[in-house]
Amino acid sequence: MKCVICKQGETQPGMTTVTFTRGEVTLVIKNVPADICENCGEYYLNDVISRKVMAMAEEALKHNQEVEVIQFAA
Repeated sequence: MKCVICKQGETQPGMTTVTFTRGEVTLVIKNVPADICENCGEYYLNDVISRKVMAMAEEALKHNQEVEVIQFAA
């Protein structure tokens, strides 16, 4: 797929890091499967992965840590 951000690169399957910030909490989820632009690095998550990442984020936010780093679990 053509990248909608840079409009130059094509996306390729790979792994990325997703970062969320909510209030004072920063959450980093590493090794998330995504389609990644070969030109600018923008990543795109499919619906299944996106829902999983959001569920993981909500669960991690319950721990009330200021910074939380977790690995993606398929």
